[in-house]
Amino acid sequence: MDVDGEGVSAVATGDRTIPMHPGRHEAFHQFTQQKLPACKPVLTPAWVISIFLLMGTIFIPIGLVTLHASQSVVEVVDRYDIECIPEAFKSNKLGYIKDSSIPKNCSRFLKVYKRMKAPIYIYYQLDNYYQNHRRYVKSRNDQQLLHGLKYNVNRKNIAWKSDRDHKFGKHVYPFNFQNGTLIGGGMLDPRIHLSDQEDLIVWMRTAALPTFRKLYGRIEEDLNADDVIVVNLMNNYNTYSFGGKKKLVLSTSSWLGGKNDFLGVAYISVGSSCIFVCFVFILLHMKNRR
Repeated sequence: MDVDGEGVSAVATGDRTIPMHPGRHEAFHQFTQQKLPACKPVLTPAWVISIFLLMGTIFIPIGLVTLHASQSVVEVVDRYDIECIPEAFKSNKLGYIKDSSIPKNCSRFLKVYKRMKAPIYIYYQLDNYYQNHRRYVKSRNDQQLLHGLKYNVNRKNIAWKSDRDHKFGKHVYPFNFQNGTLIGGGMLDPRIHLSDQEDLIVWMRTAALPTFRKLYGRIEEDLNADDVIVVNLMNNYNTYSFGGKKKLVLSTSSWLGGKNDFLGVAYISVGSSCIFVCFVFILLHMKNRR
């Protein structure tokens, strides 16, 4: 039909009729009939072989560089939960860790086998500990942390800035922390407000995997090969009831972060697979040219 002297066509869609101008009718028809222009690459053998070869030549060097960066990180790992038990309690670890009358002091000697450049990060590591379990996450008790006091202490910035500024109060003090029957772990200083209790802030950031590391601090000087680090610690936390492990870690870092070979190995594996598939396609193409 005509409206005000202009030609207008109509397209029926179910129970409705949509008026269409002549210039738009062709585009609407192409859209509904899936005839719009589109990129349709033709994957010839030459294109496929070139793509796999290019991916292999890119991924393998990236993997080698990444793996070299990871291998340049120097780590000293010491598991202390077994060695820090007196000989008389080797067969009764739970009895030892639950008895508050037994001293839990322990000294560990860590020998540096390769020069470590500052900053050297100190971590404590837990294995087989599911910190992201719902029972653990729900066990946070804010009542343990409530109280007020004015006090200022400088810290070492081991926790995330967002956690210090927003998640833990500057006017909240842990006066009621660990006043119950449960024992384990370190004690908090009730004179320092929570935003400066960075050990607690680091611990409260939930880990995603059952094996994780938490930053404890930094050593701001270089360590030479054959240096011996004496660590005095308290073996308080109970990991024996669930088969967990406690470790102390000294580690340097690279431009990629800490020591982790997975990313480099993954790049090299994908790149090698692409090169292998490329040669397979070359042989198939040479055998059956079409």
